[in-house]
Amino acid sequence: MITLDKADGVWTVTIDRQDKANSLTSAMLEDLTRIADEAQEARALILTGRGKVFSAGADLDEARAGLATSDVWERLSSAIAALPGLTIAALNGTLAGGANGMVLACDLRICVPEAKFFYPVMKLGFLPQPSDPVRMARLIGPARTKMILMAGQKIPAQDALVYGLVDRIVAGEDLEATALSIAEDVCAARPEIAAGIARMCDEASEAGTKS
Repeated sequence: MITLDKADGVWTVTIDRQDKANSLTSAMLEDLTRIADEAQEARALILTGRGKVFSAGADLDEARAGLATSDVWERLSSAIAALPGLTIAALNGTLAGGANGMVLACDLRICVPEAKFFYPVMKLGFLPQPSDPVRMARLIGPARTKMILMAGQKIPAQDALVYGLVDRIVAGEDLEATALSIAEDVCAARPEIAAGIARMCDEASEAGTKS
């Protein structure tokens, strides 16, 4: 249900559980975390999915059994955020629930026009993982973060682009090709230069948040 393809320095990770709206089980999350932990050599990592939904978040049965509050979500997003290469979420459809964490941890986010974004954690009676509100607020500000996390609003792709939650809207048939084209320059650069630029950008972002 999680596949990994490696080509020319790009690792493409695909969620493929279409019959369950790509909802994530504990085993799938552990697979994703393991891949992220091992991806230090990747020049770029692309996260995407099959079907019309990127991910509906936690598998409902497993969420009720404790997955909703598991630390695996935070381990996954932390592993992605720590990667030295360029990380790109290529969202083939709607993003919901805890799956937001891994996407927020990516450097860039592109999506299809039909995508919607929501995170009904409060309605379900859970807190989000600790880093999710921090990363979301850094991208779109605290008020819009509360619009999603507290007001439970579903944000369409065009609004997500205006907010800064996504960086580009791409037709579905062009999604993977666009993600690969975005990764071209970083794959052609010297690894230490690409990693250095990423570090400088992250430091600038953190300084801006504190000011």
